[in-house]
Amino acid sequence: MALKKFKSITAGTRWRIGNAFAEVTTSEPEKKLLEKKHSKAGRNSDGRRSMRYKGGGHRKHYRIIDFKRNKQDIEASVLTIEYDPNRTSFIALVEYTDGERRYIIAPQGLQVGTKIISGNNVAPEIGNALPIKNMPLGTTIHNIEMQPGQGGKLVRSAGASAQLTNKEDHYGIIKMPSGELRRILINCVATVGIVSNSDHSLETAGKAGRNRWKGVRPRVRGVAMNPVDHPMGGGEGRASGGHPRSRTGKYAKGEKTRTRGKGSDKMIIQRRDGKKLSK
Repeated sequence: MALKKFKSITAGTRWRIGNAFAEVTTSEPEKKLLEKKHSKAGRNSDGRRSMRYKGGGHRKHYRIIDFKRNKQDIEASVLTIEYDPNRTSFIALVEYTDGERRYIIAPQGLQVGTKIISGNNVAPEIGNALPIKNMPLGTTIHNIEMQPGQGGKLVRSAGASAQLTNKEDHYGIIKMPSGELRRILINCVATVGIVSNSDHSLETAGKAGRNRWKGVRPRVRGVAMNPVDHPMGGGEGRASGGHPRSRTGKYAKGEKTRTRGKGSDKMIIQRRDGKKLSK
């Protein structure tokens, strides 16, 4: 992918580094694969605000993505590579030989006209989806299922990829983007390749208004508040406020956030920090 550095014509473009969208081939989505998406950012079931700094943003439609890749042994041709406002990666519109069209997560290097297929015994080539048990060791994958038939849940964001490092019994050993080693059932389906738009993390908004278009409202620092509003508020001059913590007093750094005794703990062989090992 290519990035575009803007000329400093205005204050908002002075530091702007945006996407050149060199891979994107059209700006018109497939209408039959769109759904309405109502804005409810930061609101609970009563419609009351339960999270700060979210809201607004540009109106957008949801693109129906085929995460399951369950159309077996039918070849599809890539029609377009498109931008999706709901995710960081690009998406690809594919048309199967029977005329059906679907959106998939576009892997890096996928081009218009490429033929892809999903099935049990297909070749492990970019864009193809197949069970982990039929993949050679070292294969780079994304859009990985956690349960067979569930649809891809893991490794779907821009530039992400995992690697099949080993197979044992009924499990494949997957090295996740974080470095974590994890067991996945070998009957689970994954897609071969790296997720597109790998330079997404290098983009710079350039101005606060661009974040407002994304539905991100201004965030107020705790040290800038009054003592009644935040534990880190108040003080004379630029007081640091002591240890960083939340508005409810919970320390913000160093505390483990993963739920203890989570059911999928037994699937983790090695944590991303390389210290904790499963039994």
